[in-house]
Amino acid sequence: MKKFREGGFLIAKIHTLSERVLARILKKYCLTDINPAQGRIFFALWQGDGISIQELSKKTSLKKSTLTSMLDRLEKNGFIARIPSKEDRRKIIIKLTEKDRKLENVYTKICEEKTSLRRSAKALRERETDCEIRAEGSQNT
Repeated sequence: MKKFREGGFLIAKIHTLSERVLARILKKYCLTDINPAQGRIFFALWQGDGISIQELSKKTSLKKSTLTSMLDRLEKNGFIARIPSKEDRRKIIIKLTEKDRKLENVYTKICEEKTSLRRSAKALRERETDCEIRAEGSQNT
């Protein structure tokens, strides 16, 4: 059981570090009014604009309560608009704004940069592993 807890801790640590890296990249691009978690919302809306909060919750795997507070901040900062549905007055549709549409190209660059960093880190780990294997082999001879 201890190994599972250690594995869970490491996964949480990797997630935290990944969020920190993305936050630094966002800051580099002067995008201080959004956070890494909101990227999931943007990506889902870029795939299909004008969806309900329920659909957005499914696409982002975020609970409605979490999503609501995130959408509040995005709306306050002018990234999204909440539009009442014409078919069902109980339903709210989330639409992109022009500010968010302009962000898509920048966010794509940010994702490419993060992917490049991840590949560099993987290559570094592979080189370290190769060096360790060679070092063990030279000790055995």
